[in-house]
Amino acid sequence: MSFEQLISTASLGDGSKPKYQSIAEDLAQAILNGQVPTGEKLPPQRNLARRLGVTTGTISRAYAILERQGLATARVGDGTYVRSAEHVPTSESSDQQPIDLAHNVAMVGDESAALQTAFQSLATDPELMREVLSYQSETGLRRHREAGAQWLRRFGTSGQWNRVMVTHGAQHGLACVLRTVARPGDAVLTESLSYPGLQALARSMRLQLIGIETDEHGMVPEALERAAKTFDTKFVYCAPTLHNPTGATMPMARREAVAAVMRTHGLFIIEDCVHAAMQANPLPALSTWLPEQSFLLSSFSKVLAPGLRVGYVEAAPAWLSKFAASMRADSWMVAPLLPEIATRWLESGAMEGLITQQRQMTGDRLERARAVLQGLDFKTDPDFPLIWLPLPEPWRAGQFSAALRQAGVLVRTADHFAVGRSPAPHAIRISLNAPASVEQLESGLQILKALIDSPPSAAMDP
Repeated sequence: MSFEQLISTASLGDGSKPKYQSIAEDLAQAILNGQVPTGEKLPPQRNLARRLGVTTGTISRAYAILERQGLATARVGDGTYVRSAEHVPTSESSDQQPIDLAHNVAMVGDESAALQTAFQSLATDPELMREVLSYQSETGLRRHREAGAQWLRRFGTSGQWNRVMVTHGAQHGLACVLRTVARPGDAVLTESLSYPGLQALARSMRLQLIGIETDEHGMVPEALERAAKTFDTKFVYCAPTLHNPTGATMPMARREAVAAVMRTHGLFIIEDCVHAAMQANPLPALSTWLPEQSFLLSSFSKVLAPGLRVGYVEAAPAWLSKFAASMRADSWMVAPLLPEIATRWLESGAMEGLITQQRQMTGDRLERARAVLQGLDFKTDPDFPLIWLPLPEPWRAGQFSAALRQAGVLVRTADHFAVGRSPAPHAIRISLNAPASVEQLESGLQILKALIDSPPSAAMDP
């Protein structure tokens, strides 16, 4: 059924519930049933309101429900699109939970023991306890900034503490950067498949994201050059090492070429090094080529523990003073207790040990995955807990995701990361770190592999 046919038969209900809720339920059911394909654009709100004889606000609220359910996504300046329903619970009984290969969550290691040790040590210093429970500078305590600066040296940075600000994770850092340097209507260049957190911020701040062509080595310099000449923008967001979702890493020659384009056009780079932190010896950050026009973001959420809301932004000192104003307006300061824990782990070597443990567990799971997925053309990295799998013909991403969900396994499809008008490839991202055990991971991968090997028509039969 086409979307136009669906609209013409949409029910406004019997008056027992709000009209927007009835419209949202009809659209959600059509998406879940596969009647509306992934990637299809929903009608403009004004057009649908006129067709159904309701207000534009009614349609806006219906679309908002679909977004909250993860069934649609709004792309700034382009409209609202249908997303796959990979995260929606299956029709199985509630006591049979789906196998989660969708979420990117660090595995459980020895963090609890390290946390206990840090708290015990902190408890022996009453003066320090009072300090971390008091108001502090918006940019963070100096020793926390010094520890963060030393941590960022793994990416080739200078290690100067006065270039570093402590944040509540990389997402908070990204928000502070964008609120400081960008204004509503500004364009931001990024990979054609990019971090969903950036897309959420762009929507809330009314920024326009422009997708840049990528290949197996990341952002293509020539494509960046064309965009820099075409669009009135000064900002680029990218993840040159272990890009999410594709796992691509820019080699040195590509980094030099991309940095040269940015330097020529005066582009500021907002660089995401969150996943790169998993590597013991990552390549130098792009920011090292452009220290005065770069904002380097890092945190421990993906490589250690999402609840350790500690991140760092490195930038020229003049920018940090401006960020401080954004921090004050946002949360006044970063609560010092968690950065104190991170600092103690960094100084004692516990942080490196915990990340090494994550790296080892990732390697073990990747070895299991390679054995199960043998014969498939997928991409990953020894230090990356994610697999990027282009689906073989004739599978389509939305169709495959729906069938896999019915089989009790969740994944992420490429449309979850697609920027603006960029077409999403028929590919999925598989998270190796989300399952609670390697046995559960293997089970989920075996179901996935069996489905890929089945003809789509047979897989979709009731």
